[in-house]
Amino acid sequence: MFLLLSLCMCGLLLQGDAQDRAALWRGNDRSGRCQYTFTVPSPVEASCPQTGGPEMEGLKARLSLLEALVSRLTGGDTAGSQGAGARARAQSGLQEALNRVTGERNLLQGEKERLEKELEGLQRRMEEMRRETERLRNRPCPPQTPMVPPSPPLQDSGLTRPAGGSNPMSHLMTRPNRQGDSSSLRDSAWQYGPPGFQELKAEVTEVPAPDGSEDNTGCGELVSVGEPVTHRKADNIAGKYGVWMQDPEAVSPYGPNMVWRIDTIGSDVRQLFGYDDMDQLAKGFPSKVLILPELVESTGATLYRGSLYYQRRRSRSIIRFDLASETTAARRDLPHAGFHGQYPYSWGGYTDIDLSVDEKGLWAVYSTSKAKGAIVISQLDPHSLEVKRSWETNIRKNSVANSFIICGKLYTVASYTAPDTIINYVYDTETSQGKSVFIPFKNKYRYNSMIDYNLAQRKLFAWDNFHMVSYDIRLGRQQAN
Repeated sequence: MFLLLSLCMCGLLLQGDAQDRAALWRGNDRSGRCQYTFTVPSPVEASCPQTGGPEMEGLKARLSLLEALVSRLTGGDTAGSQGAGARARAQSGLQEALNRVTGERNLLQGEKERLEKELEGLQRRMEEMRRETERLRNRPCPPQTPMVPPSPPLQDSGLTRPAGGSNPMSHLMTRPNRQGDSSSLRDSAWQYGPPGFQELKAEVTEVPAPDGSEDNTGCGELVSVGEPVTHRKADNIAGKYGVWMQDPEAVSPYGPNMVWRIDTIGSDVRQLFGYDDMDQLAKGFPSKVLILPELVESTGATLYRGSLYYQRRRSRSIIRFDLASETTAARRDLPHAGFHGQYPYSWGGYTDIDLSVDEKGLWAVYSTSKAKGAIVISQLDPHSLEVKRSWETNIRKNSVANSFIICGKLYTVASYTAPDTIINYVYDTETSQGKSVFIPFKNKYRYNSMIDYNLAQRKLFAWDNFHMVSYDIRLGRQQAN
């Protein structure tokens, strides 16, 4: 009895321990279906004779699902990285476009500011003119001088007084001038009155005295510049600045009297107007209009042997445009030349490269970073535009208003706005020497943006505040070597 009771107690204890260690497990099988498994540890066997079982199968199923999920995520990361690359490229393109637009906006803003400054200057000048007009209107009229009784005839001089009591000089003081103007030539500062002493006053301008060795056929140094003669005024704002010229060695189909002009205000300057002669220019009727293949920069263009030479906009490139074929015949960068406002004349206008023609050929006036803003003169091959020889001067380019070349000598003008200024310096490329000079020069309209030597007429051509003007010049006889 006691033995049976002991066995029962041991069974209950073992059963309780087994129940304590029994486990219910739930998981998906390989097909993904839910599976319940109840496990009870064996009280006899320490380990199973084979591996596997529901746990292992469930673990394999979970691993398979995990591998599928990892594979899907890995593919998604690759696609995401590709999408991120595309977005980065798109952002880079947008940034470049934004930079270009910003640059154009800054350029336009600078042009707007420059035009606003010019407008302010014009408004100030208009206000000054209005005040001057008001002052003249409010100024009282000078008192009238009484009539002078007629004096006896001038018998000693052989002159007789005209009828009506007029004085013997009236026919001289009212005669027409050489241009056919019948207006009176009477000088308001000199009124002919009773016989007696009168003091005459005159303004004297100091100019070099002629020594009998000067003519207009040699190639000596510049002696004097005459008064400006106006030929035409531009029609609109595009002609405030410009360049006009003649070809000293014109070729077919255009003759030597042909006059050419370019208005240089605007962002799309490419029209070249041609006039048969000076009379047609004065009337404003062009006989030819050519469209240039590249935009023009500033007022430095020139004509030579049937080609137009000009600077391409926003570059240091020189272009030779053949007038007969209306095509680009040559193109070359001017080595190291500044452009688009780096080394302009003092009046601005992107006048970094100034081309001109004289008795010795084609020239370029400019500056470089090596010259540190000093004027560099280069003689160019008119066919290929190669630089044949260069001279570096001591003249600061932005300290002079303009320059021109005659007989291989560079002359600089001191001011572009002063009505009475001077030509203040000359540099001779033959001797590589420069010196100061004092030759009076007039800016009649007070904003001179172009001055060039016209070899065809041996004059200076200039563009002065909408007006195309010319100057007669006198040269000294060339010195014998």
